[in-house]
Amino acid sequence: MTRQVSQQEVNEILWRACDTFRGTLDAADYKDYILVMLFLKYISDVWRDHFEQYKKQYGDDEERIRRRLQRERFILPYVEVKDGDEVVDRFLADYYSLHERREAPNLGELINVVLEYLEMANKAKLTNVFRNVDFNSESRLGNTKKRNHILQHLLTDFADARLDLRPSRIGNLDVIGNAYEYLIGKFAAGAGKKAGEYYTPPEVSILIAKLVDPKPGERICDPACGSGSLLLKCAQEVGSDNYSLYGQEAISGTWSLCAMNMFLHNINSARVEWADTLLEPKLIENDDLMKFDVVVANPPFSLDKWGADKAGEEARKYNRWHRGVPPKSKADYAFISHMVETMAEQGSRMGVVVPHGVLFRSGAEGKIRKSLIEENMLDAVIALPPNLFFGTGIPAAVLIFRRDRGQRSSVLFIDASREYDIGKNQNKIRVGVEVKKIAETYKAYQSVDKYACLVNGQDLQKNDCNLNVSHYVDSYEEAQDMDIDAVLKHIHDLEDELGKVKGDMAHTLTELGL
Repeated sequence: MTRQVSQQEVNEILWRACDTFRGTLDAADYKDYILVMLFLKYISDVWRDHFEQYKKQYGDDEERIRRRLQRERFILPYVEVKDGDEVVDRFLADYYSLHERREAPNLGELINVVLEYLEMANKAKLTNVFRNVDFNSESRLGNTKKRNHILQHLLTDFADARLDLRPSRIGNLDVIGNAYEYLIGKFAAGAGKKAGEYYTPPEVSILIAKLVDPKPGERICDPACGSGSLLLKCAQEVGSDNYSLYGQEAISGTWSLCAMNMFLHNINSARVEWADTLLEPKLIENDDLMKFDVVVANPPFSLDKWGADKAGEEARKYNRWHRGVPPKSKADYAFISHMVETMAEQGSRMGVVVPHGVLFRSGAEGKIRKSLIEENMLDAVIALPPNLFFGTGIPAAVLIFRRDRGQRSSVLFIDASREYDIGKNQNKIRVGVEVKKIAETYKAYQSVDKYACLVNGQDLQKNDCNLNVSHYVDSYEEAQDMDIDAVLKHIHDLEDELGKVKGDMAHTLTELGL
Protein backbone atom coordinates (compact mmCIF):
# COMPACT_ATOMS: atom_id res chain seq x y z
CA MET A 1 0.00 0.00 0.00
CA THR A 2 1.36 3.43 -0.98
CA ARG A 3 2.13 5.59 2.04
CA GLN A 4 0.29 8.90 2.07
CA VAL A 5 2.68 11.82 1.78
CA SER A 6 2.42 14.56 4.39
CA GLN A 7 2.40 18.28 3.69
CA GLN A 8 5.33 18.80 6.04
CA GLU A 9 7.43 16.21 4.21
CA VAL A 10 6.85 17.82 0.84
CA ASN A 11 7.59 21.28 2.24
CA GLU A 12 10.85 20.16 3.87
CA ILE A 13 12.10 18.35 0.76
CA LEU A 14 11.40 21.35 -1.43
CA TRP A 15 13.05 23.74 0.98
CA ARG A 16 16.18 21.54 1.08
CA ALA A 17 16.24 21.65 -2.72
CA CYS A 18 16.86 25.37 -2.37
CA ASP A 19 20.31 24.58 -0.91
CA THR A 20 21.42 24.07 -4.52
CA PHE A 21 21.16 27.82 -5.11
CA ARG A 22 22.09 29.30 -1.74
CA GLY A 23 25.34 31.19 -2.05
CA THR A 24 24.84 31.46 -5.81
CA LEU A 25 21.67 33.54 -6.10
CA ASP A 26 19.50 35.69 -3.83
CA ALA A 27 16.19 34.18 -2.69
CA ALA A 28 14.36 36.75 -4.81
CA ASP A 29 16.05 35.22 -7.88
CA TYR A 30 16.41 31.49 -7.23
CA LYS A 31 12.73 31.18 -6.32
CA ASP A 32 11.95 31.23 -10.05
CA TYR A 33 14.04 28.09 -10.72
CA ILE A 34 12.60 26.16 -7.79
CA LEU A 35 8.97 27.07 -8.46
CA VAL A 36 9.19 26.35 -12.20
CA MET A 37 10.77 22.96 -11.45
CA LEU A 38 8.00 22.21 -8.94
CA PHE A 39 5.41 23.06 -11.59
CA LEU A 40 7.17 20.86 -14.17
CA LYS A 41 7.46 17.98 -11.72
CA TYR A 42 3.78 18.21 -10.82
CA ILE A 43 2.42 18.22 -14.38
CA SER A 44 4.84 15.40 -15.24
CA ASP A 45 3.56 13.28 -12.34
CA VAL A 46 -0.06 13.96 -13.26
CA TRP A 47 0.64 12.96 -16.88
CA ARG A 48 2.35 9.70 -15.84
CA ASP A 49 -0.41 8.88 -13.39
CA HIS A 50 -3.12 9.31 -16.02
CA PHE A 51 -1.07 7.48 -18.66
CA GLU A 52 -0.84 4.44 -16.36
CA GLN A 53 -4.60 4.58 -15.74
CA TYR A 54 -5.35 4.73 -19.48
CA LYS A 55 -2.87 1.92 -20.10
CA LYS A 56 -4.79 -0.31 -17.69
CA GLN A 57 -8.07 0.73 -19.29
CA TYR A 58 -7.13 0.46 -22.98
CA GLY A 59 -4.19 -1.95 -22.96
CA ASP A 60 -2.07 -1.63 -26.11
CA ASP A 61 -4.51 0.65 -27.94
CA GLU A 62 -2.02 3.51 -28.25
CA GLU A 63 -4.32 5.66 -30.39
CA ARG A 64 -7.07 5.74 -27.74
CA ILE A 65 -4.52 6.46 -25.04
CA ARG A 66 -3.07 9.30 -27.14
CA ARG A 67 -6.52 10.82 -27.73
CA ARG A 68 -7.30 10.74 -24.00
CA LEU A 69 -3.98 12.35 -23.14
CA GLN A 70 -4.66 15.13 -25.63
CA ARG A 71 -7.64 16.14 -23.47
CA GLU A 72 -5.52 16.47 -20.33
CA ARG A 73 -5.36 19.75 -18.46
CA PHE A 74 -1.77 20.20 -19.71
CA ILE A 75 -0.45 18.51 -22.85
CA LEU A 76 3.11 17.14 -22.75
CA PRO A 77 4.51 17.05 -26.31
CA TYR A 78 7.56 15.21 -27.61
CA VAL A 79 10.83 17.07 -28.09
CA GLU A 80 12.92 16.32 -31.16
CA VAL A 81 16.62 17.16 -31.04
CA LYS A 82 18.17 17.38 -34.48
CA ASP A 83 21.68 17.40 -35.89
CA GLY A 84 21.03 19.03 -39.24
CA ASP A 85 18.07 17.15 -40.70
CA GLU A 86 18.70 14.04 -38.60
CA VAL A 87 16.69 13.49 -35.39
CA VAL A 88 19.30 12.40 -32.82
CA ASP A 89 17.02 12.33 -29.76
CA ARG A 90 13.29 12.28 -29.11
CA PHE A 91 11.76 12.43 -25.65
CA LEU A 92 8.67 13.53 -23.74
CA ALA A 93 8.79 17.14 -22.56
CA ASP A 94 8.67 16.28 -18.87
CA TYR A 95 10.77 16.25 -15.73
CA TYR A 96 11.72 12.59 -15.99
CA SER A 97 13.25 12.97 -19.46
CA LEU A 98 15.41 15.78 -18.12
CA HIS A 99 16.43 13.72 -15.10
CA GLU A 100 17.56 10.90 -17.41
CA ARG A 101 19.66 13.44 -19.36
CA ARG A 102 21.07 15.26 -16.33
CA GLU A 103 24.65 14.45 -17.40
CA ALA A 104 24.14 16.18 -20.76
CA PRO A 105 26.75 18.89 -21.42
CA ASN A 106 23.99 21.30 -22.55
CA LEU A 107 21.61 20.61 -19.64
CA GLY A 108 20.48 24.21 -19.20
CA GLU A 109 19.64 24.44 -22.88
CA LEU A 110 17.65 21.17 -22.72
CA ILE A 111 15.55 22.44 -19.81
CA ASN A 112 14.80 25.64 -21.72
CA VAL A 113 13.77 23.60 -24.78
CA VAL A 114 11.37 21.47 -22.71
CA LEU A 115 9.73 24.60 -21.28
CA GLU A 116 9.46 26.11 -24.76
CA TYR A 117 7.76 22.98 -26.12
CA LEU A 118 5.37 22.96 -23.14
CA GLU A 119 4.44 26.57 -23.74
CA MET A 120 3.81 25.99 -27.45
CA ALA A 121 1.65 22.93 -26.73
CA ASN A 122 -0.40 24.82 -24.11
CA LYS A 123 -0.56 28.33 -25.60
CA ALA A 124 -3.90 29.25 -24.06
CA LYS A 125 -2.58 28.60 -20.56
CA LEU A 126 1.22 28.87 -20.55
CA THR A 127 2.11 31.63 -23.03
CA ASN A 128 4.87 33.76 -21.42
CA VAL A 129 4.67 31.89 -18.10
CA PHE A 130 8.31 30.71 -18.35
CA ARG A 131 9.69 33.77 -20.09
CA ASN A 132 11.43 35.13 -16.97
CA VAL A 133 13.50 32.09 -16.11
CA ASP A 134 16.55 31.02 -18.14
CA PHE A 135 18.13 27.74 -17.04
CA ASN A 136 21.01 28.36 -19.43
CA SER A 137 21.91 31.82 -18.12
CA GLU A 138 25.65 32.30 -17.60
CA SER A 139 25.14 35.65 -15.89
CA ARG A 140 22.92 34.08 -13.20
CA LEU A 141 24.09 30.46 -12.94
CA GLY A 142 27.74 30.71 -13.96
CA ASN A 143 29.82 29.04 -16.65
CA THR A 144 28.83 25.71 -18.22
CA LYS A 145 30.60 23.54 -15.64
CA LYS A 146 29.12 25.37 -12.66
CA ARG A 147 25.70 25.67 -14.30
CA ASN A 148 25.51 21.95 -15.06
CA HIS A 149 26.58 21.12 -11.51
CA ILE A 150 23.77 23.28 -10.06
CA LEU A 151 21.11 21.93 -12.41
CA GLN A 152 22.14 18.29 -11.87
CA HIS A 153 21.68 18.77 -8.12
CA LEU A 154 18.32 20.46 -8.69
CA LEU A 155 17.01 17.58 -10.82
CA THR A 156 18.33 15.05 -8.30
CA ASP A 157 16.63 16.83 -5.39
CA PHE A 158 13.29 16.59 -7.17
CA ALA A 159 13.83 12.87 -7.79
CA ASP A 160 13.24 12.16 -4.09
CA ALA A 161 10.69 9.31 -3.94
CA ARG A 162 8.73 11.21 -1.29
CA LEU A 163 8.19 13.98 -3.85
CA ASP A 164 5.99 11.73 -5.97
CA LEU A 165 3.14 14.12 -6.72
CA ARG A 166 0.84 11.75 -8.59
CA PRO A 167 -2.86 12.36 -7.77
CA SER A 168 -3.25 8.64 -6.99
CA ARG A 169 -0.69 9.10 -4.23
CA ILE A 170 -1.54 12.47 -2.72
CA GLY A 171 -5.32 12.09 -3.08
CA ASN A 172 -7.49 15.16 -2.87
CA LEU A 173 -5.14 17.04 -0.57
CA ASP A 174 -4.04 20.44 -1.85
CA VAL A 175 -0.43 19.43 -1.23
CA ILE A 176 0.98 21.08 -4.33
CA GLY A 177 -0.81 24.40 -3.92
CA ASN A 178 0.09 24.49 -0.23
CA ALA A 179 3.73 23.67 -0.99
CA TYR A 180 3.87 26.44 -3.57
CA GLU A 181 2.46 28.95 -1.07
CA TYR A 182 4.88 27.65 1.58
CA LEU A 183 7.86 28.23 -0.71
CA ILE A 184 6.70 31.71 -1.72
CA GLY A 185 6.43 32.60 1.98
CA LYS A 186 9.90 31.22 2.72
CA PHE A 187 11.39 33.08 -0.25
CA ALA A 188 9.72 36.28 0.91
CA ALA A 189 11.34 35.90 4.33
CA GLY A 190 14.76 35.86 2.67
CA ALA A 191 14.12 38.38 -0.07
CA GLY A 192 13.86 41.49 2.12
CA LYS A 193 12.40 44.53 0.43
CA LYS A 194 11.80 42.70 -2.88
CA ALA A 195 9.31 40.39 -1.14
CA GLY A 196 6.75 43.17 -1.00
CA GLU A 197 6.47 42.94 -4.79
CA TYR A 198 4.82 39.54 -4.68
CA TYR A 199 3.80 38.47 -1.19
CA THR A 200 1.10 39.33 1.35
CA PRO A 201 1.35 37.39 4.63
CA PRO A 202 -1.37 34.71 4.66
CA GLU A 203 -2.91 35.94 7.92
CA VAL A 204 -3.47 39.41 6.42
CA SER A 205 -4.95 37.84 3.27
CA ILE A 206 -7.30 35.71 5.38
CA LEU A 207 -8.34 38.78 7.38
CA ILE A 208 -9.21 40.78 4.26
CA ALA A 209 -11.07 37.81 2.78
CA LYS A 210 -13.20 37.53 5.92
CA LEU A 211 -13.89 41.26 5.98
CA VAL A 212 -15.12 41.43 2.36
CA ASP A 213 -16.96 38.10 2.75
CA PRO A 214 -17.17 36.90 -0.89
CA LYS A 215 -20.31 34.94 -1.80
CA PRO A 216 -21.01 32.20 -4.37
CA GLY A 217 -21.40 33.52 -7.90
CA GLU A 218 -19.45 36.74 -7.32
CA ARG A 219 -16.64 38.26 -9.36
CA ILE A 220 -13.50 38.87 -7.29
CA CYS A 221 -10.63 41.10 -8.43
CA ASP A 222 -7.16 42.09 -7.22
CA PRO A 223 -5.65 44.80 -9.47
CA ALA A 224 -2.20 44.42 -7.86
CA CYS A 225 -2.34 40.67 -7.36
CA GLY A 226 1.33 39.74 -6.92
CA SER A 227 1.62 35.95 -6.67
CA GLY A 228 -2.15 35.66 -6.19
CA SER A 229 -2.32 34.66 -2.52
CA LEU A 230 -4.97 37.26 -1.62
CA LEU A 231 -7.18 36.18 -4.53
CA LEU A 232 -6.83 32.55 -3.47
CA LYS A 233 -7.76 33.31 0.14
CA CYS A 234 -10.89 35.09 -1.10
CA ALA A 235 -11.71 32.09 -3.28
CA GLN A 236 -11.36 29.75 -0.30
CA GLU A 237 -13.64 31.98 1.75
CA VAL A 238 -16.49 31.51 -0.77
CA GLY A 239 -16.90 27.88 0.32
CA SER A 240 -17.61 26.55 -3.17
CA ASP A 241 -16.18 26.63 -6.70
CA ASN A 242 -18.83 29.10 -7.83
CA TYR A 243 -16.77 32.28 -8.26
CA SER A 244 -14.71 34.13 -10.88
CA LEU A 245 -11.19 35.41 -10.20
CA TYR A 246 -9.59 38.37 -11.96
CA GLY A 247 -6.24 40.03 -11.41
CA GLN A 248 -3.60 42.25 -12.90
CA GLU A 249 0.12 42.38 -12.13
CA ALA A 250 2.75 44.78 -13.49
CA ILE A 251 5.92 42.74 -12.90
CA SER A 252 6.25 39.93 -15.44
CA GLY A 253 8.08 37.51 -13.14
CA THR A 254 5.46 37.97 -10.44
CA TRP A 255 2.68 37.52 -13.00
CA SER A 256 4.25 34.16 -13.89
CA LEU A 257 4.25 33.15 -10.22
CA CYS A 258 0.56 34.01 -10.03
CA ALA A 259 -0.30 32.02 -13.15
CA MET A 260 1.43 28.88 -11.82
CA ASN A 261 -0.08 29.46 -8.38
CA MET A 262 -3.58 29.39 -9.84
CA PHE A 263 -2.90 26.19 -11.81
CA LEU A 264 -1.36 24.44 -8.80
CA HIS A 265 -4.48 25.30 -6.78
CA ASN A 266 -6.55 23.70 -9.53
CA ILE A 267 -8.01 27.00 -10.72
CA ASN A 268 -8.00 27.02 -14.52
CA SER A 269 -10.33 29.87 -15.38
CA ALA A 270 -8.75 32.78 -13.49
CA ARG A 271 -8.08 35.77 -15.74
CA VAL A 272 -4.82 37.38 -14.68
CA GLU A 273 -3.47 40.12 -16.95
CA TRP A 274 0.12 41.30 -17.19
CA ALA A 275 0.36 45.12 -17.31
CA ASP A 276 0.49 48.16 -15.04
CA THR A 277 -3.01 48.67 -13.61
CA LEU A 278 -2.63 52.42 -13.25
CA LEU A 279 -1.09 53.06 -16.67
CA GLU A 280 -2.76 50.33 -18.68
CA PRO A 281 -5.79 48.63 -17.09
CA LYS A 282 -6.43 45.38 -18.96
CA LEU A 283 -9.60 44.22 -17.24
CA ILE A 284 -11.92 45.98 -19.69
CA GLU A 285 -15.50 45.18 -20.67
CA ASN A 286 -17.55 47.05 -23.29
CA ASP A 287 -14.75 49.65 -23.58
CA ASP A 288 -14.97 50.45 -19.86
CA LEU A 289 -13.48 49.17 -16.62
CA MET A 290 -14.90 45.80 -15.60
CA LYS A 291 -17.09 45.84 -12.49
CA PHE A 292 -16.65 43.40 -9.61
CA ASP A 293 -18.57 42.34 -6.52
CA VAL A 294 -15.40 42.09 -4.44
CA VAL A 295 -12.22 44.13 -4.96
CA VAL A 296 -9.13 43.54 -2.80
CA ALA A 297 -5.48 44.55 -2.94
CA ASN A 298 -2.25 45.07 -1.06
CA PRO A 299 -0.72 47.53 -3.55
CA PRO A 300 2.87 48.83 -3.25
CA PHE A 301 3.04 51.49 -0.56
CA SER A 302 3.44 55.09 -1.81
CA LEU A 303 4.67 54.13 -5.28
CA ASP A 304 6.58 56.97 -6.97
CA LYS A 305 6.19 58.07 -10.63
CA TRP A 306 2.98 56.12 -11.15
CA GLY A 307 1.71 58.16 -14.10
CA ALA A 308 0.10 61.31 -12.71
CA ASP A 309 1.35 63.18 -15.77
CA LYS A 310 -1.08 61.19 -17.91
CA ALA A 311 -4.15 62.21 -15.87
CA GLY A 312 -5.63 64.32 -18.70
CA GLU A 313 -5.44 61.44 -21.17
CA GLU A 314 -6.85 59.11 -18.49
CA ALA A 315 -9.87 61.38 -17.90
CA ARG A 316 -10.96 60.87 -21.48
CA LYS A 317 -10.78 57.09 -21.09
CA TYR A 318 -11.89 55.81 -17.69
CA ASN A 319 -12.10 58.96 -15.52
CA ARG A 320 -10.68 57.26 -12.44
CA TRP A 321 -9.28 60.47 -10.94
CA HIS A 322 -12.46 62.57 -10.99
CA ARG A 323 -12.18 63.12 -7.22
CA GLY A 324 -8.69 64.53 -7.73
CA VAL A 325 -5.33 63.48 -9.15
CA PRO A 326 -3.16 61.79 -6.49
CA PRO A 327 0.38 63.16 -5.96
CA LYS A 328 2.88 61.94 -8.57
CA SER A 329 5.17 60.67 -5.79
CA LYS A 330 2.51 58.61 -3.96
CA ALA A 331 0.20 56.21 -5.81
CA ASP A 332 -1.83 55.08 -2.78
CA TYR A 333 -4.96 57.00 -3.71
CA ALA A 334 -4.45 56.16 -7.37
CA PHE A 335 -4.91 52.49 -6.49
CA ILE A 336 -7.83 53.29 -4.15
CA SER A 337 -9.53 55.44 -6.82
CA HIS A 338 -9.08 52.73 -9.44
CA MET A 339 -10.48 50.06 -7.14
CA VAL A 340 -13.52 52.14 -6.17
CA GLU A 341 -14.34 52.74 -9.85
CA THR A 342 -14.32 48.97 -10.48
CA MET A 343 -16.86 48.22 -7.74
CA ALA A 344 -20.26 47.05 -8.98
CA GLU A 345 -23.14 49.43 -8.28
CA GLN A 346 -25.04 47.09 -5.98
CA GLY A 347 -23.69 45.31 -2.89
CA SER A 348 -19.99 45.45 -3.78
CA ARG A 349 -17.23 45.46 -1.15
CA MET A 350 -13.62 46.51 -1.25
CA GLY A 351 -10.67 45.89 1.09
CA VAL A 352 -7.28 47.54 0.61
CA VAL A 353 -4.07 47.64 2.67
CA VAL A 354 -2.57 51.12 2.98
CA PRO A 355 0.27 52.87 4.85
CA HIS A 356 -0.88 55.12 7.68
CA GLY A 357 -0.12 58.29 5.73
CA VAL A 358 -3.19 57.57 3.60
CA LEU A 359 -5.32 58.18 6.68
CA PHE A 360 -4.29 61.77 7.33
CA ARG A 361 -2.12 63.32 4.58
CA SER A 362 -3.54 66.60 3.23
CA GLY A 363 -3.47 68.22 -0.21
CA ALA A 364 -4.80 66.17 -3.13
CA GLU A 365 -5.04 63.07 -0.93
CA GLY A 366 -7.10 64.93 1.65
CA LYS A 367 -9.49 66.06 -1.07
CA ILE A 368 -9.97 62.51 -2.38
CA ARG A 369 -10.42 61.16 1.13
CA LYS A 370 -13.07 63.77 1.90
CA SER A 371 -14.98 62.91 -1.29
CA LEU A 372 -15.03 59.22 -0.48
CA ILE A 373 -16.36 59.95 3.01
CA GLU A 374 -19.01 62.33 1.69
CA GLU A 375 -20.12 59.70 -0.82
CA ASN A 376 -20.72 57.40 2.18
CA MET A 377 -18.63 54.54 0.82
CA LEU A 378 -16.02 54.22 3.59
CA ASP A 379 -17.23 51.53 5.99
CA ALA A 380 -14.30 50.75 8.31
CA VAL A 381 -10.71 51.68 9.14
CA ILE A 382 -8.63 49.01 10.86
CA ALA A 383 -5.18 49.78 12.28
CA LEU A 384 -2.84 46.78 11.99
CA PRO A 385 0.25 46.01 14.10
CA PRO A 386 3.70 47.17 12.91
CA ASN A 387 6.17 44.97 11.05
CA LEU A 388 3.64 42.55 9.55
CA PHE A 389 4.85 42.92 5.97
CA PHE A 390 8.15 41.83 4.43
CA GLY A 391 10.29 44.69 3.24
CA THR A 392 8.82 47.37 5.51
CA GLY A 393 8.34 47.74 9.24
CA ILE A 394 5.90 50.64 9.02
CA PRO A 395 2.41 50.09 10.43
CA ALA A 396 -0.43 49.72 7.97
CA ALA A 397 -4.19 49.84 7.97
CA VAL A 398 -7.04 48.17 6.11
CA LEU A 399 -9.76 50.31 4.56
CA ILE A 400 -13.15 48.71 3.85
CA PHE A 401 -15.48 50.36 1.34
CA ARG A 402 -19.05 49.40 0.43
CA ARG A 403 -21.11 50.73 -2.46
CA ASP A 404 -24.43 49.95 -0.81
CA ARG A 405 -24.23 50.73 2.93
CA GLY A 406 -27.97 50.81 3.58
CA GLN A 407 -28.73 52.70 6.79
CA ARG A 408 -25.10 53.05 7.81
CA SER A 409 -23.81 56.61 7.96
CA SER A 410 -20.97 56.14 10.46
CA VAL A 411 -17.49 54.62 10.04
CA LEU A 412 -16.19 51.87 12.32
CA PHE A 413 -12.64 52.38 13.59
CA ILE A 414 -10.84 49.33 14.99
CA ASP A 415 -7.50 49.55 16.79
CA ALA A 416 -5.93 46.12 16.23
CA SER A 417 -2.39 47.53 16.40
CA ARG A 418 -1.51 46.29 19.88
CA GLU A 419 -2.39 42.59 19.68
CA TYR A 420 0.03 40.34 17.81
CA ASP A 421 2.71 37.68 18.13
CA ILE A 422 6.26 39.00 18.07
CA GLY A 423 8.33 37.05 15.54
CA LYS A 424 12.07 36.89 14.91
CA ASN A 425 11.86 38.95 11.72
CA GLN A 426 8.18 39.71 11.26
CA ASN A 427 5.28 40.14 13.65
CA LYS A 428 2.21 38.00 13.07
CA ILE A 429 -1.52 38.12 13.75
CA ARG A 430 -3.00 34.73 14.59
CA VAL A 431 -5.94 33.55 12.52
CA GLY A 432 -7.80 32.00 15.45
CA VAL A 433 -7.20 34.94 17.78
CA GLU A 434 -6.52 38.44 16.38
CA VAL A 435 -8.00 37.81 12.91
CA LYS A 436 -11.11 36.28 14.43
CA LYS A 437 -11.53 39.18 16.85
CA ILE A 438 -11.18 41.82 14.12
CA ALA A 439 -13.62 40.02 11.81
CA GLU A 440 -16.21 39.53 14.55
CA THR A 441 -15.91 43.15 15.67
CA TYR A 442 -16.44 44.37 12.12
CA LYS A 443 -19.41 42.07 11.63
CA ALA A 444 -21.06 43.32 14.85
CA TYR A 445 -20.39 46.91 13.75
CA GLN A 446 -20.55 48.37 17.25
CA SER A 447 -18.22 50.29 19.52
CA VAL A 448 -16.04 48.23 21.86
CA ASP A 449 -14.29 49.88 24.80
CA LYS A 450 -10.57 50.43 24.13
CA TYR A 451 -10.83 48.58 20.79
CA ALA A 452 -13.45 49.94 18.35
CA CYS A 453 -15.48 53.10 17.88
CA LEU A 454 -18.35 54.08 15.58
CA VAL A 455 -17.85 57.65 14.37
CA ASN A 456 -20.50 59.63 12.49
CA GLY A 457 -19.77 61.70 9.42
CA GLN A 458 -20.12 65.03 11.21
CA ASP A 459 -17.37 64.14 13.68
CA LEU A 460 -15.15 63.07 10.80
CA GLN A 461 -15.74 66.42 9.10
CA LYS A 462 -14.87 68.25 12.35
CA ASN A 463 -11.54 66.40 12.34
CA ASP A 464 -10.90 67.46 8.72
CA CYS A 465 -11.62 63.88 7.58
CA ASN A 466 -8.58 62.61 9.44
CA LEU A 467 -8.89 58.82 9.65
CA ASN A 468 -6.10 58.21 12.15
CA VAL A 469 -7.54 55.46 14.36
CA SER A 470 -5.96 56.84 17.53
CA HIS A 471 -8.10 59.98 17.16
CA TYR A 472 -11.24 57.93 17.75
CA VAL A 473 -10.34 54.79 19.71
CA ASP A 474 -9.19 55.56 23.25
CA SER A 475 -6.77 52.73 23.93
CA TYR A 476 -5.21 54.34 27.00
CA GLU A 477 -4.86 51.89 29.87
CA GLU A 478 -4.55 53.32 33.38
CA ALA A 479 -1.44 52.16 35.17
CA GLN A 480 -2.08 49.93 38.15
CA ASP A 481 -1.08 51.23 41.59
CA MET A 482 2.34 49.97 42.57
CA ASP A 483 2.91 48.37 45.97
CA ILE A 484 6.29 49.90 46.83
CA ASP A 485 6.75 47.74 49.95
CA ALA A 486 6.16 44.55 47.94
CA VAL A 487 8.63 45.67 45.26
CA LEU A 488 11.32 46.44 47.85
CA LYS A 489 10.77 43.06 49.52
CA HIS A 490 11.10 41.31 46.13
CA ILE A 491 14.38 43.17 45.46
CA HIS A 492 15.68 42.19 48.92
CA ASP A 493 14.80 38.52 48.32
CA LEU A 494 16.59 38.58 44.94
CA GLU A 495 19.71 40.07 46.53
CA ASP A 496 19.69 37.33 49.20
CA GLU A 497 19.34 34.65 46.53
CA LEU A 498 22.16 36.17 44.47
CA GLY A 499 24.45 36.21 47.55
CA LYS A 500 23.73 32.55 48.18
CA VAL A 501 24.53 31.62 44.55
CA LYS A 502 27.81 33.56 44.70
CA GLY A 503 28.76 31.78 47.92
CA ASP A 504 28.01 28.34 46.44
CA MET A 505 30.05 29.17 43.34
CA ALA A 506 33.03 30.34 45.42
CA HIS A 507 32.92 27.14 47.48
CA THR A 508 32.84 24.98 44.34
CA LEU A 509 35.78 26.85 42.78
CA THR A 510 37.80 26.42 46.00
CA GLU A 511 37.18 22.66 45.98
CA LEU A 512 38.37 22.51 42.37
CA GLY A 513 41.53 24.46 43.29
CA LEU A 514 40.61 27.36 41.04
